[in-house]
Amino acid sequence: MNIEKIRKEFPVTEELIFFDHARVAPLPERVRKVVTAFVDDATRFGTAHYETWMAGIEQSRKSFARLINAGTDEVAFVKNTSEGLSIVANGLGWKSGDNVVIPDIEFPANVYPWWNLKRLGVETRMVHAVEGRVLFDDLVKQVDARTKLISISSVECNSGFRCDLNRIGEFCKEKGILFCVDAIQSLGILPMDVKRDHIDFLSADGHKWMLSVEGLGGFYISREVLEKVYPVTVGWGNMVNAADFMNYEFVFRPDAQRFEEGSPNTMSIHAFGAALDLLLETGIENIEKRLMGLGDTILEQLNQRELKVYSSIRPDERSGNISFTLEKDVSQLYSYMLENKVKLTVRDGLVRLSPHFYNSEDEILKFFDLLDKYRKI
Repeated sequence: MNIEKIRKEFPVTEELIFFDHARVAPLPERVRKVVTAFVDDATRFGTAHYETWMAGIEQSRKSFARLINAGTDEVAFVKNTSEGLSIVANGLGWKSGDNVVIPDIEFPANVYPWWNLKRLGVETRMVHAVEGRVLFDDLVKQVDARTKLISISSVECNSGFRCDLNRIGEFCKEKGILFCVDAIQSLGILPMDVKRDHIDFLSADGHKWMLSVEGLGGFYISREVLEKVYPVTVGWGNMVNAADFMNYEFVFRPDAQRFEEGSPNTMSIHAFGAALDLLLETGIENIEKRLMGLGDTILEQLNQRELKVYSSIRPDERSGNISFTLEKDVSQLYSYMLENKVKLTVRDGLVRLSPHFYNSEDEILKFFDLLDKYRKI
């Protein structure tokens, strides 16, 4: 991997040390170019090239499907992770007494759609995490004969804990339980295979590790469970005759596009596709290897300073997020680091570093030099 060449794709490196991809990522140069070209085209020619725009949408769909090993008929575009999860929560046929199992350290996007089902008599069972880790045995203890679905993040947002999706997916398949994944904290840096892991539903916005813009992401629904989810939000786009406007026929599309109810967010989908292509060209396995190497450097520096690591350091449980605590108040750390041109997250008493594959070891060492100075203040 030619890091110097890759870094040229990221103008942010000229301004900041950016360790905050688990929050909102800076855009690669190729994404900027795609967005600028789209705006220029729309400004100069209006919709004269609309067919080309639509072809770009389908190319982006193929790229997202490739990223997660799904069929193109199994993926749709959504505006964010919450929308994808809500499609599932609101569209399934629930019965009073059913239950959903989720961890108690989820980002709220994977909490409130399920809590909202209380009005239907559906219980949400919260699995207690242990020091940021979601243990399989604790998860399955919450399951009973009325468990309809397990929903979990592929990587937990604060701790960076990488869940064993394959083990959970095999359990769900054996028990006849639906399996839903919030993948926003892993897509773009860790390999994802929805078929291998028996995932029924997956949702992720593109603005974190996938290096795209906010407000546009991908949603996966296995063709095996497509008919189990009713499209609650309905418009012309859901329908089989979507392109034949005045031919009214209330028949949903036969694939995941039945959940795209109206006009697409064309420009953002083009941006999403450009970002995905960069990741796919680099290779997700290569990106993962690079990130684990950067993580090793971070962990070494934390160990040298005897700082407590909140994230799991087990190789099979690590991700791109590494969180730790300081022995002193961290309330001013965020502003201190930003003043020194370092972007990170400080939240819930934790310091979270989330570098990407273009970051360097030198940037990590510069961060720790600054951290040493902060600890002496």
